[in-house]
Amino acid sequence: MSLNGVSLNGLRAFEAAARHLNLSRAAEELCVTQAAVSHQVKALEAQLGRALFRRHARGLLLTDEGEALAPVVAQAFERMGAALAALREGGPAEVLTVGVVGTFALGFLLERLADFRAGHPRIELRVQTHNNKVDLAAEGLDLAIRFGDGAWRSVEAEPLLAAPLAPLCEPALAAQLRQPEDLARVPLLRSYRQGDWPAWLALAGAPRVVARGPVFDASALMVQAALRGEGVALAPPCMFTRELRAGRLVQPFPQTLDAGSYWLTHLLSREPTAAMRAFAAWLRAECRAATPG
Repeated sequence: MSLNGVSLNGLRAFEAAARHLNLSRAAEELCVTQAAVSHQVKALEAQLGRALFRRHARGLLLTDEGEALAPVVAQAFERMGAALAALREGGPAEVLTVGVVGTFALGFLLERLADFRAGHPRIELRVQTHNNKVDLAAEGLDLAIRFGDGAWRSVEAEPLLAAPLAPLCEPALAAQLRQPEDLARVPLLRSYRQGDWPAWLALAGAPRVVARGPVFDASALMVQAALRGEGVALAPPCMFTRELRAGRLVQPFPQTLDAGSYWLTHLLSREPTAAMRAFAAWLRAECRAATPG
């Protein structure tokens, strides 16, 4: 068999020889004789009209032409191998693109992705983060995980996980906070959701405290600032359990504000694919397992 007049056997022999820079090891890998590999490489060089190797006492060196050709041929054989393996396993992988709000990606999804991949090897998952402002159609997303009340136009929204908000800060700053009114003396780190701090302060009995502090477009970044002692963040503790268990973060007050939940969404106009249904079922089960009680 040939490709543009070039023998595929010759290309295979060249790829193995280029990788090992040794005809004997290439022959061993291909289960042929060293003479056969040498003959196939020489035939390929004759077909191309270019020398691909320089031969010397210690083995082989690639010429400039060989250096240029070797990675291209290696990649081509790798892709063919992957395609053949996919056919043997029941067809090509289905690509699934999921947009995920950054806090959920870091606090929940990433540590569980290995489990999803193990259970669904035929789904090629692509994860894109967003700051909760997402356009599924324009961004080519199959699914999107976002935070809010679920009332978004043109999408079907399935609740995944309740995520009440609470003040979070590093331990040294928490030691200064005895009652909610003490928050007036420290920076209150804010997200784009400007109403969250006033709502929590009213709930905690400190409505006269005014939230002042830097504004962040992502809660995950806001909590990173809190970890560095920059102030108190209002964020869902359930997304920062590792930091809370390790004592790097503290929740100084017990009051929590129900400002929304995490939802899995897809376009109403889009018929769910098998991969979309599989991911939704897996994520649904993971969220149930993570919910107390």
